Amino acid sequence: MPLRTSSGTSYEVLGDVDAPAIVFVHGLGLSLKTWNNIAPDFSSDYRVILYDLNGHGESDASLQQQTLTLFSEQLADLLDELNVYQAAIIGFSLGGMINRRFALDHPERTGALAILNSPHERDQEAQRLVEERAVQTSTGGIEATIDETLKRWFTPSFIEENPDIVSEVRSGVLSNDLNSYTQCRRVLASGVIELIRPSPPISVPTLVMTCENDSGSTPAMANAIGEEIESAEVVIVPTLKHLGLLEKPKVFIDSLTVFLDRHWPNLSL
Repeated sequence: MPLRTSSGTSYEVLGDVDAPAIVFVHGLGLSLKTWNNIAPDFSSDYRVILYDLNGHGESDASLQQQTLTLFSEQLADLLDELNVYQAAIIGFSLGGMINRRFALDHPERTGALAILNSPHERDQEAQRLVEERAVQTSTGGIEATIDETLKRWFTPSFIEENPDIVSEVRSGVLSNDLNSYTQCRRVLASGVIELIRPSPPISVPTLVMTCENDSGSTPAMANAIGEEIESAEVVIVPTLKHLGLLEKPKVFIDSLTVFLDRHWPNLSL
């Protein structure tokens, strides 16, 4: 059963309270349930923290305009409430933008980063498409883009063979607060600008992963993110699309395990 912070963030905690902390940050329209088949694998070695972004899952919608900084502060507030000073932050998609923003805002609290299937600088056509989807959501509701979204997130074979999982994801996205979802679409469209070529650059140990056929968080974007972070490791998962971590969670578990075993806790910090 999810717990709640004093500011209305829904969260769950797995593992030993005294173990090094890792936080999982989900993507647009999803919830902490995104990590159901991944997070438990880390609970024997880490204090695992899962939470719902503002206006997602069971978390309250924010009265303020959504920005990456607002999401960064939501995460900082959650860590404060749990008395966690420093954590490794694992972010998927929008969550991979939020954890980069957090690392820039709170470098002393960021032990390591894993940036999964997250966007970076886009060409003009790709930028036009994400902005267009934000407008479609604003005018037509979440339903206006959901079917197209699912086709971008899952491979055709997975959609055909796993209708229950796809239906659950669809229902979860449609249950979101419309205003929050629309604002997050805009953050997803415009927020990458503040993450490109940051000064000073992010300098913590970082793993960058995406999937070969992720059209919104392409391998080229993953490599670009990796080039901007000293000694970042980049992994490209073959075949899969945006939600590869739901199609083949073990691939992501394996890469995250190797990365965290090597870098967290980072004794040089």
